[in-house]
Order: sequence, then structure tokens, then C-alpha cells
Amino acid sequence: MPILQASHRSRSGIGQWAGEFVATFGLIVTIVGTARHRPDAIACSVALYITAAYWFTSSTSFANPAITVARALSDSFAGIAPADVPGFVAAQLVGALAGAAAATTLFPRVPL
Repeated sequence: MPILQASHRSRSGIGQWAGEFVATFGLIVTIVGTARHRPDAIACSVALYITAAYWFTSSTSFANPAITVARALSDSFAGIAPADVPGFVAAQLVGALAGAAAATTLFPRVPL
């Protein structure tokens, strides 16, 4: 099989995009919260969150535009059709912005 293949797996619709919003929102909040309280545990927190989000989101938690593009280049069960990438990336960007706003409120920096 070729290394790069265009995926044919359709992933579109409000449910998929909402899943990506939730996955990305939670990932940003997880990273910021862990960075504020246990910076040494960021890698573990991210790995645990992505593993869980794979199961609790309808989109299987791409949560990252780079991952989304890479999965468009793999015609497997985990792929995404190139035509569906813009919707996922838009949901991820909105989720990231909302997650950053929530994280700033939930985990404010304490002045020294």
C-alpha cells in the first residue's frame, strides 16, 4: 500500500463537529490546568485525556488540525475525507478559543 492515500471516510455533520469542539475545548483546559497545578504531569494528562476523548466524542477526538490533515492522508478506519477537513478544523479552532477563554477563567495566574 502507498504511504500516502486520500481517505474516503466521510465525517461531517453537526454531531462530528460538536465532538471536535468538545475534544479540543477539553484538551486546552486540560493542558492549561495541568500546567498551572502540576506542570510535570502535562504529558501524562494529555495522553489520558486524548485516550478518554477518543471514546466519549462522536468524532473520535482528532482535537488538532495537524492530526486532522494527517488522517486525511490515510485511507483507514481512522481517516477523514479531505472534503470534511475544513469543518473539523473550524470546530477545532472555535473549541480552542473557547477552551482558552474558559481556562483563563478557571485557572487564573496568581501575581507574584
